[in-house]
Amino acid sequence: MEDTNIESAGNFSVFHHRMKDWEIVSVPIVAIVIAEILLYMGKHQAGIFLHVMIPLGMAVSSMWMRESNVSFSFEALAMLPILRLVNISMPVFTPMTLYLYIYIYAPLLIPVFVIARRQRLTLKELGFTPEKLYPYIPLALVVGYLIGLGEYNTIRVGSLIPDTSPLNLLKISFVMFFFVGLVEELIFRSLLQTRLQASFGMTKGLVVTGALFGMMHSGYGSVYELLLTGFAGIVMGYMFQKTGSLPLIALTHGAVNVFLFGLIPLLGPGLGFF
Repeated sequence: MEDTNIESAGNFSVFHHRMKDWEIVSVPIVAIVIAEILLYMGKHQAGIFLHVMIPLGMAVSSMWMRESNVSFSFEALAMLPILRLVNISMPVFTPMTLYLYIYIYAPLLIPVFVIARRQRLTLKELGFTPEKLYPYIPLALVVGYLIGLGEYNTIRVGSLIPDTSPLNLLKISFVMFFFVGLVEELIFRSLLQTRLQASFGMTKGLVVTGALFGMMHSGYGSVYELLLTGFAGIVMGYMFQKTGSLPLIALTHGAVNVFLFGLIPLLGPGLGFF
């Protein structure tokens, strides 16, 4: 039995070397896109089933892989089905509330930590740079407002807070910056974009990560939302490429959600200024 396992591992290794990294990594990417398309089309059982099978399939295939960018990419990609399944498992808490985001995103910090630890990623590689953040704050707020305004004009969501009192603004900012923004950017930028850039190259890796970021918004049921968030993913990914700053991107992402789910629905697109 041991000889058979060694032979199988050897055959897989030969097969691996015949294919380029991006070709192997493309397989689960295509599967994730198909699963999201199924959910978009309302075929929820098929979409959920595929999302369950994707990380299982990658886990099994990784057993025969040597530690490499491909195996690390598989681990990062596995976070997307996990993110979707955690999202879908929360309908018991509907209607959607601000605190639901904590239940969804806080548990995701555990697999993110495990993956980062296993791949021996340093804080700098994850994007926790020592540079001061405050010079970037105006950029994050402007980009966040423009993306949030674009999304609001596309999906017209309601506000998650009843008014713009300081306490409510503090609550939504805390949740969107430290849970949604930070966790999603750890997944999409620190883990996924970094690995896909190593497989596809800097430009293609950026575009593929942005496209996956867009596809993961299929739950809104709008093709315009997919295109807009895909573009937003590329913009934030480019900002991450140029600065290497995860706090900047988490702040930008959080700002998008504060404007989209808080300020714009209550104050209007002009935020009460015009």
